[in-house]
Amino acid sequence: MCLWLLLCILGQMVKTKQKRSTSSKTRAASVSRPMQERMFETDGTYFLKLVVFVLLGTLWLKFQQPISWLGIPLRGLPVGFLLGLILVSRFEKYQSDRKIWYAILVVVTIICYFVPAGVVI
Repeated sequence: MCLWLLLCILGQMVKTKQKRSTSSKTRAASVSRPMQERMFETDGTYFLKLVVFVLLGTLWLKFQQPISWLGIPLRGLPVGFLLGLILVSRFEKYQSDRKIWYAILVVVTIICYFVPAGVVI
Protein backbone atom coordinates (compact mmCIF):
# COMPACT_ATOMS: atom_id res chain seq x y z
CA MET A 1 0.00 0.00 0.00
CA CYS A 2 2.81 2.40 0.86
CA LEU A 3 4.59 1.51 -2.34
CA TRP A 4 1.43 2.23 -4.37
CA LEU A 5 0.98 5.61 -2.59
CA LEU A 6 4.63 6.48 -3.23
CA LEU A 7 4.27 5.63 -6.94
CA CYS A 8 1.13 7.81 -7.19
CA ILE A 9 2.91 10.75 -5.57
CA LEU A 10 5.95 10.33 -7.85
CA GLY A 11 3.65 10.06 -10.88
CA GLN A 12 1.91 13.30 -9.93
CA MET A 13 5.28 15.04 -9.46
CA VAL A 14 6.46 13.89 -12.88
CA LYS A 15 3.23 15.12 -14.49
CA THR A 16 3.54 18.56 -12.90
CA LYS A 17 7.19 18.81 -13.97
CA GLN A 18 6.24 17.84 -17.51
CA LYS A 19 3.50 20.47 -17.55
CA ARG A 20 5.92 23.11 -16.37
CA SER A 21 8.54 22.15 -18.91
CA THR A 22 6.03 22.25 -21.75
CA SER A 23 4.82 25.65 -20.65
CA SER A 24 8.38 26.94 -20.65
CA LYS A 25 8.85 25.45 -24.12
CA THR A 26 5.80 27.27 -25.40
CA ARG A 27 7.05 30.47 -23.79
CA ALA A 28 10.42 30.04 -25.50
CA ALA A 29 8.72 29.29 -28.80
CA SER A 30 6.55 32.37 -28.54
CA VAL A 31 9.58 34.54 -27.84
CA SER A 32 11.69 33.11 -30.67
CA ARG A 33 9.10 33.29 -33.43
CA PRO A 34 9.64 36.10 -35.94
CA MET A 35 7.81 39.37 -35.45
CA GLN A 36 5.07 40.33 -37.83
CA GLU A 37 5.70 43.26 -40.14
CA ARG A 38 4.16 46.48 -38.90
CA MET A 39 3.26 49.32 -41.19
CA PHE A 40 4.79 52.53 -39.82
CA GLU A 41 4.64 54.71 -42.90
CA THR A 42 3.07 54.55 -46.33
CA ASP A 43 5.03 53.93 -49.52
CA GLY A 44 4.39 57.51 -50.61
CA THR A 45 5.93 58.87 -47.42
CA TYR A 46 8.97 56.65 -47.83
CA PHE A 47 9.39 57.72 -51.48
CA LEU A 48 9.11 61.40 -50.54
CA LYS A 49 11.81 60.97 -47.90
CA LEU A 50 13.98 59.17 -50.45
CA VAL A 51 13.67 62.03 -52.94
CA VAL A 52 14.39 64.65 -50.26
CA PHE A 53 17.52 62.89 -48.99
CA VAL A 54 18.84 62.26 -52.51
CA LEU A 55 18.38 65.96 -53.29
CA LEU A 56 20.09 66.92 -50.03
CA GLY A 57 23.00 64.62 -50.87
CA THR A 58 23.53 66.44 -54.17
CA LEU A 59 23.75 69.87 -52.53
CA TRP A 60 27.39 70.93 -52.37
CA LEU A 61 28.94 74.33 -51.84
CA LYS A 62 31.88 74.15 -54.28
CA PHE A 63 34.74 76.63 -54.65
CA GLN A 64 36.37 77.77 -57.91
CA GLN A 65 39.76 77.84 -56.20
CA PRO A 66 40.36 75.05 -53.68
CA ILE A 67 40.78 76.25 -50.11
CA SER A 68 43.62 74.74 -48.09
CA TRP A 69 42.69 73.57 -44.60
CA LEU A 70 45.44 71.89 -42.56
CA GLY A 71 47.32 71.25 -45.79
CA ILE A 72 44.33 69.49 -47.37
CA PRO A 73 42.78 71.18 -50.41
CA LEU A 74 39.01 71.50 -50.06
CA ARG A 75 37.08 71.90 -53.28
CA GLY A 76 33.67 72.00 -51.62
CA LEU A 77 31.58 71.54 -48.51
CA PRO A 78 28.74 68.99 -48.40
CA VAL A 79 26.10 71.37 -47.02
CA GLY A 80 23.19 69.10 -47.95
CA PHE A 81 24.88 66.12 -46.31
CA LEU A 82 25.25 68.01 -43.04
CA LEU A 83 21.64 69.21 -43.19
CA GLY A 84 20.50 65.67 -44.03
CA LEU A 85 22.36 64.25 -41.02
CA ILE A 86 20.55 66.69 -38.76
CA LEU A 87 17.16 65.88 -40.28
CA VAL A 88 17.64 62.12 -40.08
CA SER A 89 18.78 62.18 -36.47
CA ARG A 90 15.88 64.44 -35.52
CA PHE A 91 12.93 62.85 -37.34
CA GLU A 92 13.69 59.10 -37.57
CA LYS A 93 13.03 57.32 -34.29
CA TYR A 94 14.07 53.79 -35.32
CA GLN A 95 17.77 53.02 -35.58
CA SER A 96 17.35 50.71 -38.57
CA ASP A 97 15.64 53.51 -40.52
CA ARG A 98 18.38 55.97 -39.58
CA LYS A 99 21.04 53.57 -40.85
CA ILE A 100 19.31 53.33 -44.22
CA TRP A 101 19.03 57.09 -44.61
CA TYR A 102 22.65 57.63 -43.51
CA ALA A 103 23.81 55.11 -46.11
CA ILE A 104 21.78 56.81 -48.84
CA LEU A 105 23.16 60.22 -47.88
CA VAL A 106 26.77 59.01 -47.87
CA VAL A 107 26.52 57.25 -51.25
CA VAL A 108 24.76 60.14 -53.00
CA THR A 109 27.14 62.71 -51.47
CA ILE A 110 30.23 60.79 -52.62
CA ILE A 111 28.83 60.32 -56.13
CA CYS A 112 27.89 63.98 -56.44
CA TYR A 113 31.36 65.10 -55.38
CA PHE A 114 32.62 64.01 -58.80
CA VAL A 115 29.60 65.29 -60.72
CA PRO A 116 29.35 69.00 -61.58
CA ALA A 117 26.39 69.55 -59.24
CA GLY A 118 26.05 72.11 -56.49
CA VAL A 119 26.49 75.82 -55.93
CA VAL A 120 29.86 77.21 -57.11
CA ILE A 121 31.38 80.18 -55.33
